Amino acid sequence: MQLKDKVIIITGSARGMGREFALRTVREGAKVTVCDILDCGPVAGEIKALGGEVLALKTDVTSEQDTVAMARKTADRFGRIDVLVNNAGLYGGIENKNFAKPFEELTGLEWDKMMAVNLKGVFLCCKAVLPYMKKQGQGKIINIGSTTAFTGAPSLLHYATSKGGVWTMTKGLARGLGKFNINVNAIAPGMTLTEATTTMLSDDAVRQIMATQCLPKFIKPEHVAGAVVFLASDDADMITGHTLAVNAGEYV
Repeated sequence: MQLKDKVIIITGSARGMGREFALRTVREGAKVTVCDILDCGPVAGEIKALGGEVLALKTDVTSEQDTVAMARKTADRFGRIDVLVNNAGLYGGIENKNFAKPFEELTGLEWDKMMAVNLKGVFLCCKAVLPYMKKQGQGKIINIGSTTAFTGAPSLLHYATSKGGVWTMTKGLARGLGKFNINVNAIAPGMTLTEATTTMLSDDAVRQIMATQCLPKFIKPEHVAGAVVFLASDDADMITGHTLAVNAGEYV
């Protein structure tokens, strides 16, 4: 087991990739806090069925009060916080089938909401766990980004821009927190077959994106989960400030 007894917080883990991260890290021996604005009861039940230790919290990552409580309750329950996985984010799909649009059609409200969840949420969660990681003399932060930050996505400008901010924040935090023995890395998934993606994109759009990949295969949540396990493990102790692309060679 690569993560035996490590305490991991995974935001946005009620469904999709976050759920997969939670189940995979538990299988690797971790104790997990699952948190989301949605009900985490089902995924917590799955974890308990695997014999894992889990804390389920309702958390709005745009709320400083919620994120501080998330960190405090995790430390109270498990005694420490070893890893934070900043997975919570807006993408569209299920909530908004008109998510992709020309940038001139975006409203200020849509822009602000995207930045609040995808960028401010990462900032607040990092800030919340920092006192605990500093006190224990180590920790790992893994931010979930997107390859759209590197390739550009004019029809998803607000989303791509928010993920570009995550990339920059990752590098800045790695520089600032290394003296506390805290690693900060990011993962940039390509088009991953989650419920949100398959709802938002047509079959033709999926084929077009796959045509840009070196590997003509679907990226699945479990592929991204493997990268999470690696960056959370002791094998990645000397890796920080890095963004690991899990994108089947979408760009090289």
